[in-house]
Amino acid sequence: MNFCLTAAFYTSQSMTRPLTLPRIARDASDLCPLIPLFHLALILETGMTYQSAIDHLAAMAPELATQTGQTRRKFSLDEIGTLLSALGNPHRTFPSVLIAGTNGKGSTASTLASILTASGLRTGLYTSPHLSRPNERIRIDGVEISDDDFAELFFRVRSTAQRLVEDRKLAQLPSFFETLTAMAFLHFAEPAIEVAVLEVGMGGRLDATNIVDPLISIITDISLDHMEWLGPTVTDIAREKAGILRHGGTLVTLPQHPEANQVIGEVATSLSVLGVSAVPFLPAADTAERPAPPVHENAIHGGYTLEVLGKQIEIDSPLRGAHQHRNVALAIAAAVELAISHGFPITAKSISEGIHTTHWPARLERIATHASESSPSTQWILDVAHNPAGAWALRAGLREMLPNQQPETLVFSCLRDKPVLEMAQILFPLFERVIFAPIYSSRATPMRDLLAAASSTGTPAVAAASVGQAIDLAAEHAAARPDIPVVVSGSVYLVGDVRSRLLARQRQSAAPHSTPERVGQIP
Repeated sequence: MNFCLTAAFYTSQSMTRPLTLPRIARDASDLCPLIPLFHLALILETGMTYQSAIDHLAAMAPELATQTGQTRRKFSLDEIGTLLSALGNPHRTFPSVLIAGTNGKGSTASTLASILTASGLRTGLYTSPHLSRPNERIRIDGVEISDDDFAELFFRVRSTAQRLVEDRKLAQLPSFFETLTAMAFLHFAEPAIEVAVLEVGMGGRLDATNIVDPLISIITDISLDHMEWLGPTVTDIAREKAGILRHGGTLVTLPQHPEANQVIGEVATSLSVLGVSAVPFLPAADTAERPAPPVHENAIHGGYTLEVLGKQIEIDSPLRGAHQHRNVALAIAAAVELAISHGFPITAKSISEGIHTTHWPARLERIATHASESSPSTQWILDVAHNPAGAWALRAGLREMLPNQQPETLVFSCLRDKPVLEMAQILFPLFERVIFAPIYSSRATPMRDLLAAASSTGTPAVAAASVGQAIDLAAEHAAARPDIPVVVSGSVYLVGDVRSRLLARQRQSAAPHSTPERVGQIP
């Protein structure tokens, strides 16, 4: 029996054809005909479900949280390299673009991936963090990895890592992010994608995604964040981000903070990197500064015209806010470089189409919910601003989206490693009230600290007992002025939870007898 199960496990390691649990069972049954097929399938399915994979990941998730006196995890590319080697080096089977930065990485990545897909290229996209389900992080042509594939790849990576630890080839099991990165590379390798767009998780130099040899490296705007891991200054952080550059490689970037510019320039020069500026793909100043017209639901804001690959095209992105012009420009510059220097079949038309069809939620996203058919809708604006630079961008975006209105209610929370007092000074005075919601993370800022931050700005605040109660309190206040949106921000954890709940309310309103599913949520 043990031999048969071992044989079944061995067949499951093959990368030559797609895996399913029934297929594993059939392969093992062929090797062990004395075992009934249904019994073997039952054995193999036990503990290898999607929910089981989610539960394992949830236990791994606090990898950046450390308690007083606790040894902090050390990250190394050697570890992810050893793991990927045992998995067949899937990251070497496709070309890639690697994106680092503090803010705008995800928006740039999603825009570039959408352009590549619109160009007819089978495109993998790996981003982090997720809003609702970890499946969101791994996509091909905009389609999330399925639950079945997610579970299969998780347990393949996990069993391989366990064997490496037992053989003393790895000192420890891979982290949450390293595990998901290996899963993404396997998912991209098996259906033979043509290009991958990879967002760095944190930093760059030691990030698991940096194991690839990218065709192009992109560095977005850099500011202070994750200082306990990356260093206390912009110079320190920029040096970590510049770790994604390769000797003789290509860098796409924009002028930014002087300290960041200097470090990036020094590293690029030392590595003989070709620098590509995205400045030609920024809109004219008068276009960038012109307030957008009032928008409703998820209408796309007004666009602008650029010359790209010798042709005039319309740039009309669904991502709101003047700050997104920089992210779109970086994506265009990278697409043009891929077309000119690497022969990818990217055209001016596909660039325009890809930008227009970009999907990247919770970035100044508008959602409307209805308490009943007869009641007016409650308007919501969701944005994942989670550091001071993001807070400033949110503030500017609200001024653009609501030129003749003053927002009244902010639902807020943040992680304790964020400068909550600075974020409070930037955002809280814009609102008449702040509702704090608890977030289910070991890194959450204590409620007393959030209330103290509000007090320091003189902004009335209340602590909700749950995210659901925070939504209800905000909706009650909004009922008096349904034309003024409620704003939700401060943490990806909070915004993701609120967004899932609001979309569930939308579905329930459309189909009152349906019950929303929340499988796959990692606390």
